[in-house]
Amino acid sequence: MPDRKPRADATRNREAVLAAADTLFARCASPEAVTMADIAAAAGVGKATLFRGFGDRTGLIHALYEMRLAPLRHAAEQGESPLGPATPPLRRVPALLDALLCFKIDNRHLALALEGTGGDSPYAAEHYERWHGTLRAALEHIPGLTDSEFTAHALLAATRADLVEHLVGRQGMTRQQMRDRLAAFTTRVLETPAD
Repeated sequence: MPDRKPRADATRNREAVLAAADTLFARCASPEAVTMADIAAAAGVGKATLFRGFGDRTGLIHALYEMRLAPLRHAAEQGESPLGPATPPLRRVPALLDALLCFKIDNRHLALALEGTGGDSPYAAEHYERWHGTLRAALEHIPGLTDSEFTAHALLAATRADLVEHLVGRQGMTRQQMRDRLAAFTTRVLETPAD
């Protein structure tokens, strides 16, 4: 049986819900403060529509995050240099981390909300595992680097939304300062010879 195309009103509702959620998360002091009832009211739909369309709050946050992240993920999986898989790893790894950092700076409200839904461990979340796997695979091709598994975790830790929020939102670090410091840190990690 062929896939059915969503009804026009369902598509409109989905778009309204995603737009309302994005606005609410961007304006809130804390991602935990945004409820499904708040999102439904802002979107002009019933709570049942939210639950049918997204399952729960985590599903809604995940859908919004994935929608925003799709262009970056596509560039990392299939794109050209410097993010694409054909890029030499010593160039690709810093470019991937820079792109992810910029995404999280630009989408701090959403990244904080998503990282807060990680259940027992944010490191078991699908989006984290995807980025970790991409970095680990690139790191495996760097001569002298012997622990790509741990190195990928350590490098990704520098782009966690809670750290980005702390440095940018609370300490006033600029976007460019964050990018420069992450680039310098990444360079030191990648150039350190293995013992």
